[in-house]
Amino acid sequence: MARYESDVLVIGGGMAATWAAIGAAREGAKVLLVDKGFVGTSGVTATAGPGHWFFAPEKRAAAIAQREAIAHGLADRRWMERVLDQTFRTLPTLEGNYEFGINDQGVKLYGPVRGPEYLRALRQLCEQLGVRILDQSPALELLLHTDGSAAGARGLRRQLDEPYEARADGVILATGGCAFFSRLLGSRTNTGDGYLMAAEAGVPLSGMEFSNQYVIAPAFSTMARTMSYAWANYYDAEGRVLEIRAGEGTRELARELLRGPVYCDFQRMPEDIRARLPQISPNVMIPFRRRNIDPFRDRFPVTLLAEGTIRGMGGVQIADEDCQTIVPGLYAAGDAASRELVTGASSGGGAVNSAWALSSGTWSGQAAARRARALGRRGERPVEAIGEAGLRPRRARAELNTDDLIARTQQEATHYDKNLFRRGPTLARALGVLDGLWREVRDHLQDDNAVRSRETAAMIASARFSYHAALHRQESRGMHKREDVSGERAEYGARQTLYGLDHIRGSFDHLRVLEEAV
Repeated sequence: MARYESDVLVIGGGMAATWAAIGAAREGAKVLLVDKGFVGTSGVTATAGPGHWFFAPEKRAAAIAQREAIAHGLADRRWMERVLDQTFRTLPTLEGNYEFGINDQGVKLYGPVRGPEYLRALRQLCEQLGVRILDQSPALELLLHTDGSAAGARGLRRQLDEPYEARADGVILATGGCAFFSRLLGSRTNTGDGYLMAAEAGVPLSGMEFSNQYVIAPAFSTMARTMSYAWANYYDAEGRVLEIRAGEGTRELARELLRGPVYCDFQRMPEDIRARLPQISPNVMIPFRRRNIDPFRDRFPVTLLAEGTIRGMGGVQIADEDCQTIVPGLYAAGDAASRELVTGASSGGGAVNSAWALSSGTWSGQAAARRARALGRRGERPVEAIGEAGLRPRRARAELNTDDLIARTQQEATHYDKNLFRRGPTLARALGVLDGLWREVRDHLQDDNAVRSRETAAMIASARFSYHAALHRQESRGMHKREDVSGERAEYGARQTLYGLDHIRGSFDHLRVLEEAV
């Protein structure tokens, strides 16, 4: 087994992970970054054109007020101010590695970025600062010291087929969210790994009920870029026009998709937008060209792809302003962490989520570096590897098909009639199925492909967290809408914390534990 020693270990390779590594390295720490894919190309940011919540001080009050109006009482103004300030100060420091755009008035635009170039620039800056990067080297489980503090992680260098152990006193989970293998563009590495590892360490999660965001895409492609659909016409299989409102029609479209195929065209897109589309979103037209489809003239089938917790808000609950969890030395950043403090009950979309990834990454990286410096080199100390499901079955190993387990999980976790149109009895039944799948994996799964086994376990765990939280929030608030309970209820006007892994418990006031059955 290969051994690595560093002050800070960052697990992940997207925007939050690279900003975390940069934050730690700028503090003088020795940093190791391990990623499931290739840092600079893996994750949803690398395939997108994300914006950032980027405002000068005099404009922040209005930005916060606008966000508070859709936060449904679950956001914290102070955290919003912190994110806006950190983003405004930090993003321009990428100058020299990334060429920011300039508008017609000659003003530099720091907020919107080009995803592929942005991630490449972040990798380049990591390398310039001396960050050691292990690509294609997923972390599989956490290491803890005997006092319960973070000690590092174990994983696999896939291209060398070599297991590794990485020791560090500051460990940052920046593994992204979970899209349940929905084919969402760029989400292949986002399987909820950080949620599982954190829960195994005893860390609670929060906001997991806010996990039912979907995005439109051509049925034959993963190209989930939505700008063009502002001018879309929709039709059923018989060619009848469907009344689906631009920007607000996800639920309407889902209802039509439950009835049968839905088709679309972009005939109403203005000519000037058509001309600029290759510059705005150069990859949008590629899947159409490959199939000889002119979307401005021809109709094409559409679908909805589950974005899960990537465009949701849930994740690992942070315990302090440094984004540290309740486990000393273990931090969470980006989509791996709960974003409710900033987004509230409505999706942070691209801009707020991007600002959160930058900010939480920076804070956690800086804090992990300070912790390592304060602790100093303490020599070799006993550690424990705590991974279970998919690595160390509790009972006799069985031949379980991970493809089948994933398909069965998707049937429960991404089906519109279960996850989008939520009802108490439906959620309870789906959660029962997912609990059964979890027991199968926990007790018996140990595949020869350890990465696939852990991805399967993490995805099932993520679905269970999401549905448990959705079942127990017996109201409709923000993106969490229940078909059987309309409107918001005062007793649920708080963030919901989930504890445990085998036996999940939830609390809205952090004191009162909810009953398991509703």
